[in-house]
Amino acid sequence: MAWSLRLVEHRLAAGALLSFDAGPRVIFVRSGALRVVEADPHHAPVGADAAVFAAEGSGVQSYREELTVLVFELVRQPPGPARGRVLLEHPIALAAGRPWVMRCDRVDFVLGGIAPAHGHKGGGIRCLLRGELRVAVGKAPGQVMRPGDAWFESGREPVVARASATEETSFVRCAILPAEIRGQSSIVYVDPAEGARMRPRTYTMYVDEPFTLGKP
Repeated sequence: MAWSLRLVEHRLAAGALLSFDAGPRVIFVRSGALRVVEADPHHAPVGADAAVFAAEGSGVQSYREELTVLVFELVRQPPGPARGRVLLEHPIALAAGRPWVMRCDRVDFVLGGIAPAHGHKGGGIRCLLRGELRVAVGKAPGQVMRPGDAWFESGREPVVARASATEETSFVRCAILPAEIRGQSSIVYVDPAEGARMRPRTYTMYVDEPFTLGKP
Protein backbone atom coordinates (compact mmCIF):
# COMPACT_ATOMS: atom_id res chain seq x y z
CA MET A 1 0.00 0.00 0.00
CA ALA A 2 1.42 3.37 -1.06
CA TRP A 3 1.11 6.39 1.23
CA SER A 4 1.73 10.11 1.12
CA LEU A 5 2.27 12.57 3.96
CA ARG A 6 0.25 15.72 3.37
CA LEU A 7 0.25 19.13 5.04
CA VAL A 8 -2.94 21.18 4.73
CA GLU A 9 -3.74 24.60 6.15
CA HIS A 10 -7.33 25.21 7.29
CA ARG A 11 -8.88 28.51 8.34
CA LEU A 12 -12.17 28.30 10.26
CA ALA A 13 -14.60 30.96 11.38
CA ALA A 14 -15.56 31.09 15.06
CA GLY A 15 -17.63 28.02 15.97
CA ALA A 16 -17.03 26.27 12.63
CA LEU A 17 -16.55 22.50 12.51
CA LEU A 18 -13.89 20.61 10.57
CA SER A 19 -14.30 16.85 10.19
CA PHE A 20 -11.76 14.29 9.00
CA ASP A 21 -11.80 10.86 7.41
CA ALA A 22 -10.20 7.92 9.17
CA GLY A 23 -6.42 7.94 9.33
CA PRO A 24 -3.64 9.20 11.58
CA ARG A 25 -3.03 12.95 11.67
CA VAL A 26 -1.59 15.71 13.83
CA ILE A 27 -3.41 19.04 14.13
CA PHE A 28 -1.16 21.98 15.00
CA VAL A 29 -2.87 25.19 16.11
CA ARG A 30 -1.29 28.16 14.37
CA SER A 31 -3.68 30.74 15.83
CA GLY A 32 -6.91 30.65 17.82
CA ALA A 33 -8.05 27.63 19.83
CA LEU A 34 -9.96 24.41 19.12
CA ARG A 35 -11.98 21.69 20.79
CA VAL A 36 -11.72 18.08 19.67
CA VAL A 37 -15.16 16.79 18.72
CA GLU A 38 -16.46 13.89 20.87
CA ALA A 39 -13.54 14.27 23.28
CA ASP A 40 -13.92 14.54 27.04
CA PRO A 41 -16.27 17.57 27.53
CA HIS A 42 -14.11 18.68 30.43
CA HIS A 43 -10.94 18.64 28.34
CA ALA A 44 -9.47 22.13 28.02
CA PRO A 45 -9.38 23.76 24.58
CA VAL A 46 -6.15 23.43 22.65
CA GLY A 47 -4.63 26.87 22.07
CA ALA A 48 -2.07 28.36 19.73
CA ASP A 49 1.35 26.73 19.45
CA ALA A 50 0.05 23.33 20.55
CA ALA A 51 -0.97 20.15 18.75
CA VAL A 52 -3.19 17.08 19.13
CA PHE A 53 -3.24 13.62 17.53
CA ALA A 54 -6.45 12.41 15.90
CA ALA A 55 -7.37 9.23 14.00
CA GLU A 56 -10.21 6.92 12.93
CA GLY A 57 -12.50 9.73 11.84
CA SER A 58 -12.70 12.77 14.06
CA GLY A 59 -13.18 16.49 13.98
CA VAL A 60 -12.32 19.77 15.59
CA GLN A 61 -14.29 22.93 16.23
CA SER A 62 -12.94 26.46 16.45
CA TYR A 63 -13.35 27.84 19.94
CA ARG A 64 -14.74 31.38 20.33
CA GLU A 65 -12.60 32.92 17.58
CA GLU A 66 -11.18 32.35 14.13
CA LEU A 67 -8.90 29.34 13.94
CA THR A 68 -5.92 28.48 11.72
CA VAL A 69 -4.55 24.95 11.88
CA LEU A 70 -1.84 23.00 10.08
CA VAL A 71 -2.92 19.39 9.59
CA PHE A 72 -0.26 16.73 8.92
CA GLU A 73 -2.03 13.60 7.66
CA LEU A 74 -1.25 10.25 6.12
CA VAL A 75 -3.29 9.58 2.98
CA ARG A 76 -3.41 6.59 0.65
CA GLN A 77 -2.14 7.02 -2.90
CA PRO A 78 -3.61 8.21 -5.10
CA PRO A 79 -4.87 10.78 -2.59
CA GLY A 80 -8.34 12.20 -2.83
CA PRO A 81 -9.04 15.92 -2.98
CA ALA A 82 -8.16 17.87 0.14
CA ARG A 83 -10.22 20.60 1.71
CA GLY A 84 -8.18 23.60 2.74
CA ARG A 85 -4.90 24.76 1.19
CA VAL A 86 -2.38 22.00 0.51
CA LEU A 87 1.08 23.27 1.42
CA LEU A 88 2.89 20.05 0.52
CA GLU A 89 2.22 16.42 -0.30
CA HIS A 90 4.99 13.84 -0.64
CA PRO A 91 5.12 10.01 -0.98
CA ILE A 92 6.48 8.19 2.05
CA ALA A 93 7.47 4.51 2.20
CA LEU A 94 5.76 2.72 5.10
CA ALA A 95 5.15 -0.96 5.76
CA ALA A 96 1.59 -1.91 6.67
CA GLY A 97 0.98 -4.02 9.74
CA ARG A 98 3.99 -2.77 11.71
CA PRO A 99 3.92 -0.16 14.49
CA TRP A 100 4.93 3.44 13.81
CA VAL A 101 5.07 6.70 15.72
CA MET A 102 3.67 9.99 14.47
CA ARG A 103 5.79 12.70 16.04
CA CYS A 104 5.22 16.44 15.97
CA ASP A 105 7.55 18.96 17.54
CA ARG A 106 8.85 22.50 17.13
CA VAL A 107 12.51 23.34 16.50
CA ASP A 108 13.86 26.75 17.60
CA PHE A 109 17.22 28.10 16.45
CA VAL A 110 19.46 30.63 18.13
CA LEU A 111 20.36 33.60 15.92
CA GLY A 112 22.60 32.33 13.16
CA GLY A 113 22.33 28.75 14.40
CA ILE A 114 23.46 25.90 12.16
CA ALA A 115 22.20 22.33 12.06
CA PRO A 116 25.23 20.43 10.65
CA ALA A 117 24.85 17.64 8.11
CA HIS A 118 22.40 15.09 9.51
CA GLY A 119 19.65 12.64 8.70
CA HIS A 120 16.74 11.10 10.62
CA LYS A 121 15.32 7.62 11.24
CA GLY A 122 12.19 8.48 9.29
CA GLY A 123 10.70 10.91 6.80
CA GLY A 124 8.58 13.96 7.49
CA ILE A 125 7.37 17.42 6.53
CA ARG A 126 8.61 20.68 8.02
CA CYS A 127 6.90 24.09 7.86
CA LEU A 128 8.65 27.34 8.78
CA LEU A 129 6.75 29.32 11.41
CA ARG A 130 8.97 32.39 11.79
CA GLY A 131 12.31 33.80 10.69
CA GLU A 132 14.31 32.53 7.73
CA LEU A 133 16.10 29.23 7.16
CA ARG A 134 18.40 28.11 4.36
CA VAL A 135 17.93 24.37 3.86
CA ALA A 136 20.13 22.15 1.69
CA VAL A 137 18.86 18.57 1.23
CA GLY A 138 21.27 16.04 -0.26
CA LYS A 139 23.10 17.42 -3.30
CA ALA A 140 20.40 19.96 -4.13
CA PRO A 141 21.34 23.64 -3.85
CA GLY A 142 20.28 25.38 -0.67
CA GLN A 143 16.81 26.93 -0.63
CA VAL A 144 15.74 29.86 1.56
CA MET A 145 12.57 29.05 3.50
CA ARG A 146 10.27 31.78 4.78
CA PRO A 147 7.18 31.59 7.04
CA GLY A 148 4.59 29.29 5.50
CA ASP A 149 7.08 27.43 3.29
CA ALA A 150 7.11 23.62 3.69
CA TRP A 151 9.62 20.96 2.68
CA PHE A 152 10.04 17.17 2.94
CA GLU A 153 13.02 15.31 4.36
CA SER A 154 13.23 11.57 3.73
CA GLY A 155 15.73 11.14 6.56
CA ARG A 156 18.20 9.42 4.23
CA GLU A 157 19.77 12.41 2.45
CA PRO A 158 22.00 14.61 4.60
CA VAL A 159 20.50 18.00 5.45
CA VAL A 160 22.23 21.23 6.48
CA ALA A 161 20.18 24.15 7.83
CA ARG A 162 21.31 27.71 8.62
CA ALA A 163 19.05 30.11 10.52
CA SER A 164 18.76 33.86 10.13
CA ALA A 165 21.34 35.88 12.05
CA THR A 166 18.82 38.67 12.72
CA GLU A 167 15.43 36.98 13.28
CA GLU A 168 14.20 34.28 15.64
CA THR A 169 13.70 31.19 13.51
CA SER A 170 11.58 28.11 14.18
CA PHE A 171 9.69 25.42 12.32
CA VAL A 172 7.10 22.77 13.16
CA ARG A 173 7.53 19.27 11.79
CA CYS A 174 5.74 15.95 11.66
CA ALA A 175 7.67 12.72 11.07
CA ILE A 176 6.73 9.06 10.79
CA LEU A 177 9.25 7.04 12.80
CA PRO A 178 9.76 3.41 13.89
CA ALA A 179 7.82 2.71 17.07
CA GLU A 180 10.92 1.46 18.86
CA ILE A 181 12.39 4.98 19.04
CA ARG A 182 9.34 6.54 20.66
CA GLY A 183 10.58 9.05 23.23
CA GLN A 184 14.08 9.06 21.71
CA SER A 185 15.81 11.44 19.34
CA SER A 186 15.60 10.48 15.67
CA ILE A 187 18.59 12.51 14.48
CA VAL A 188 21.71 10.90 13.01
CA TYR A 189 24.69 13.21 12.38
CA VAL A 190 27.01 12.60 9.43
CA ASP A 191 29.85 13.60 11.77
CA PRO A 192 28.79 12.72 15.36
CA ALA A 193 31.62 14.82 16.80
CA GLU A 194 30.41 17.89 14.94
CA GLY A 195 26.85 17.21 16.05
CA ALA A 196 27.97 16.99 19.67
CA ARG A 197 29.75 20.35 19.43
CA MET A 198 26.91 22.26 17.81
CA ARG A 199 23.65 22.40 19.73
CA PRO A 200 22.05 25.58 18.33
CA ARG A 201 18.48 24.33 18.65
CA THR A 202 15.84 23.63 21.27
CA TYR A 203 12.90 21.25 20.84
CA THR A 204 9.29 21.42 22.04
CA MET A 205 7.53 18.05 21.82
CA TYR A 206 3.78 18.08 21.09
CA VAL A 207 2.84 14.57 19.93
CA ASP A 208 4.67 11.21 19.95
CA GLU A 209 1.79 8.86 19.26
CA PRO A 210 2.00 5.18 18.23
CA PHE A 211 -0.24 3.82 15.47
CA THR A 212 -0.43 0.86 13.10
CA LEU A 213 -1.32 1.06 9.44
CA GLY A 214 -3.96 -1.40 8.37
CA LYS A 215 -3.10 -4.02 5.77
CA PRO A 216 -4.67 -3.60 2.32
